[in-house]
Amino acid sequence: MTFDLLAVDDVSRHFGRRRAVSHITFEAARGTVLGLLGPNGAGKSTMLALLATLLRPSSGRIRYGSHDAVTHGPALRGSIGVLGHDLFLYPELTAQENLEFFAGLYRVADPAAAAAEGLRQAGLSDRASDPVSSFSRGMRQRVALERALIHQPRLLLLDEPFTGLDDASGAALSARLHALRKEGAIIIVATHDLDLAEGLLDRAVFLRDGRMADQVDRPQGLRGMYRDIMARPPGAGAGFSSTRHPNVGAGFPGPSDVEGSRPGGD
Repeated sequence: MTFDLLAVDDVSRHFGRRRAVSHITFEAARGTVLGLLGPNGAGKSTMLALLATLLRPSSGRIRYGSHDAVTHGPALRGSIGVLGHDLFLYPELTAQENLEFFAGLYRVADPAAAAAEGLRQAGLSDRASDPVSSFSRGMRQRVALERALIHQPRLLLLDEPFTGLDDASGAALSARLHALRKEGAIIIVATHDLDLAEGLLDRAVFLRDGRMADQVDRPQGLRGMYRDIMARPPGAGAGFSSTRHPNVGAGFPGPSDVEGSRPGGD
């Protein structure tokens, strides 16, 4: 199932009386990297779970092109890749075996070839026959990213993908995301790492206490911008569909917790 636009329209998700996210609205088109930024408990991971169709909105609507998440959720999952806190790799299997296994789950035509290409993209072809248990954190993260990409999804959801990575691994991940953007993927990144997010994001959605604090196209000076937005009184600037911070130049052209299904914070 293909689509060129992800649209989140006034989406809320409640767990009993607790509002995990409330009245969230944003869009991301093909070739866009959108960041979900905010402190712990802001609702970033809950938003990713909603986008992954693992949770249903309590109200509002999420559309993948002309497809609605509630109606087409199972079919849409074949077009979505997810990389969360858990890497979902089998440590006793080799890197090649891991990727072949997940390629088979997605019914990829040639799992072995897809796995080999994924390891080439990860720069790990020479470690294809080694068990993942022998890999560093950065290497496992690179394999897990290719696991999320093995079926060539249109939408890629990343929850804190830079956590635990050294500078070289973080730079390699950023380069891979830049390449995926050029190929037309829609990429949603929830991250605390503002330094690595700098220069990567086409749009930043700032969340606080489950609500939108602001939304900025082509953010620059991200750390200072984050500090200024989070220092605003609650409700100030919330609900804008597309705002520009004073530090931002031209706007982005065009249309542009999972924490699992548990209701915990971020």
